[in-house]
Amino acid sequence: MISLALRYLLARRRQTLLTFMGIFLGTIAFVAISGFMLGFREYLIDQLINSTAHVHIQAREDFLSEHTLDKAFYQDQFDYIFWDPPPSGRKDSALVDNPQSWYLRLHSDNRVFAFSPQLKAAAIFSNGKATASSSIVGCDPMEQVKVTTIGDYVKEGSFSDIAAGGNRLAIGIELKKQLGLRLYQNVMVASARSTPTPFKVVAIFQTGNIMADLGAYGSLVDIQKVNHTPNQVNEISVKLHDLNQSARVATEWSKYGVDKVESWDQQNASIFSVFKMQDIIRFLSIGSILIVAGFGIYNVLNMTVLQKRKDVAILRSMGYGTLDIVALFFYQGVLLGGAGALLGVFCGYFVSLYLRTIPFNAGHMAGGISHLIISMNPWIYVQAASMAFFSAIFASILPAYGAGKMQPIEIIRAGAE
Repeated sequence: MISLALRYLLARRRQTLLTFMGIFLGTIAFVAISGFMLGFREYLIDQLINSTAHVHIQAREDFLSEHTLDKAFYQDQFDYIFWDPPPSGRKDSALVDNPQSWYLRLHSDNRVFAFSPQLKAAAIFSNGKATASSSIVGCDPMEQVKVTTIGDYVKEGSFSDIAAGGNRLAIGIELKKQLGLRLYQNVMVASARSTPTPFKVVAIFQTGNIMADLGAYGSLVDIQKVNHTPNQVNEISVKLHDLNQSARVATEWSKYGVDKVESWDQQNASIFSVFKMQDIIRFLSIGSILIVAGFGIYNVLNMTVLQKRKDVAILRSMGYGTLDIVALFFYQGVLLGGAGALLGVFCGYFVSLYLRTIPFNAGHMAGGISHLIISMNPWIYVQAASMAFFSAIFASILPAYGAGKMQPIEIIRAGAE
């Protein structure tokens, strides 16, 4: 039956070829567009995950309500207190509450791969007459390189050198340009609470993110001294063994205290909503191509059924049943869809490889990307083949069903030729 279906397709080669090309090109388009969109998405997610941490434990966020300050001012002396205007807004804490308890908890949790206490502070950097205001991060350097990939972005020096203490810094490439600094040169650092303190530059990094490259890293103890907050931190960055557990772990830990606990995906929920919109646009655009190709299959098979009524009558007279006739025309759609999907996926793979060689320069914010980022995720090819194949099957059902309902006597009476 399959060989007979193939002969029917070859009998109308031009229409068969045009229909095949619709499935074929639609599959290639799905692979290429999906690879481009998902490639950028994977790169962005990789940057979000590796440049920060899986879970962030930060100083708590408090929101004032109308009666938040009643007890502080009146100590339950009045039953009804009215404010004009009422208290409102945020009243955040500057530091993590009881960080030592978090350290014990994180050490004992087998889901935790590594964690790094941090003290982030605003600072003014100066080198002679050149000054720049930015942020400085105090951390445990040996743990920081486990939690994030900051060590991979170091262009000069070694990030681990700041672990020796003694006022050492790793600075971003943009901060270096603004201050005109060189490796192993001293720079003056001052916070809002301190006078300028000399630090030696022992490493220079470039992440591709301008805001990050304007900052600096130092030993946690050194930055605590500069900021006059000994033994205090305002964030603990945590890396888990399984990043997919980040949201669940963050929700669980948020119940342990008053500190703010968020996972990397919770912090970037708005970006993931954009990804969902991308998926909708991707499936709609490629789906429209495959729908047009499906109508082509329907048209080819429907015309074939009308033109082959005499053949259908002969086959029915020879003993072919209704299901055999349905299968004959249904197989034609399956052959078109299967061949178009397989060849489209195969060619789409090589098109994706070619797209990855196209030069692309998006400036500093692209993180040094030199070529288009195309995802080669196998799931893309499964989706492309499935959409193409099943659209061909659905387009084949009605013509095949119509052919199966034909009766020899009706064809003869109609004078089929």
